[in-house]
Amino acid sequence: MKVVASAREVKGKIEAPSSKSAVQRYIAGALFSEGITEIHVRSMCDDSMAALSVITALGAEVTACGDNIIIKGGFKPKTSKINCGESGLCTRMFIPLVSIYDGEITITGKGSILKRPIGMAEQPLRQLGVNITSENGFLPVKIKGPLSGGDVYADGSISSQFITGLLMALPLASSDSHVFVENLVSKPYIDLTINILNDFGIKIGNNGYSVFDVRGNQRYKAGKFVAEGDWSGASFLFVMGAIGGYVEVTGLDLQSVQADKSVLDALKLAGAEIKKSPNKISVTRNKLNSFEFDITECPDLAPPLAVLAMACNGRSVLHGAERLLVKESNRAETISRALSALGGKISYHDDIIEIFGGEKLKGGEVEAFNDHRIAMALVTASVLSETPVVIDGYECINKSYPEFTDDFRHLGGTIKIIK
Repeated sequence: MKVVASAREVKGKIEAPSSKSAVQRYIAGALFSEGITEIHVRSMCDDSMAALSVITALGAEVTACGDNIIIKGGFKPKTSKINCGESGLCTRMFIPLVSIYDGEITITGKGSILKRPIGMAEQPLRQLGVNITSENGFLPVKIKGPLSGGDVYADGSISSQFITGLLMALPLASSDSHVFVENLVSKPYIDLTINILNDFGIKIGNNGYSVFDVRGNQRYKAGKFVAEGDWSGASFLFVMGAIGGYVEVTGLDLQSVQADKSVLDALKLAGAEIKKSPNKISVTRNKLNSFEFDITECPDLAPPLAVLAMACNGRSVLHGAERLLVKESNRAETISRALSALGGKISYHDDIIEIFGGEKLKGGEVEAFNDHRIAMALVTASVLSETPVVIDGYECINKSYPEFTDDFRHLGGTIKIIK
């Protein structure tokens, strides 16, 4: 799909989409719970729908009732092959989760996930008695359990998503476990995992993010849960407000452990006007100055913050760019290419993204690189552009934020499908 995006200014109030990180964790927990789990959501994206498809294939009964997802748990695989779509979290989380089964299950996916590494799962699961084979560290992967408890050593330097899956699977093992993790990145996402496990009655001990104590023979307890608002999606809205007028977002938890809540710290460094209350957060355009920010723990903020830096006078630097190399695209490279195509001065080298801002972008036609966050960044960049931005491959936004188009229009922007 090719679209044309433009906006002279933005103004309005938006309810944040549901966090796909939270929704997918609740969906996985519901599969293993006895009884009925109810998850309240504002929105469902492609990644969350993929997780629902997976648990249905693994034995859960799923129905939708308005803004609620009703799940009757029960891990009784109906098939020996499941498809996680393009979701990195779904894939890496369910690899250890299906390992509790004593039969063989193949996990596959489509699109960009086939090029994203899953090799970090192999050695740890073998330590736990699981037979696992992959295509040289990529999907498809064949898994045959059952998973046993015990000591396990894992590398967390590429992604924390597999660690999330381990922490969700090991409470179901027959014995206690200790998970030793080296170089763990995205620690806030592990906090989110532990918090949601606690909602299901599962207890995990965290010793400085390097050792996790997991008691075996625990049981997931069904319940009613509300998926919190998504700071990742809201970050684009906040940047629009900072560069183009005024945006107010509701439905976000200021006490959230989501990593991308730190977008407010970056906006403050840049000089945006921010107002916070328990029910809403607003960001208003102000004189913006260059800033430096470390995205190591919050790599998904790189695209919106790169656009923010385009509106800031002087040289801005995003540190931690190595975390962007194995996303839906090589995001360090693609955000640089995309914004350069619009007339921006941006480059990626070593471990940083360097942006020279303060001038209007010229606009033009650019590819989304099948990356939902690049597509949303380009729409956000249209607020800074002298002419409209034509985005090829825009449909990829459905991966995380299908309401983004309507929300942009509500704020005063224009998006037209041309092909």
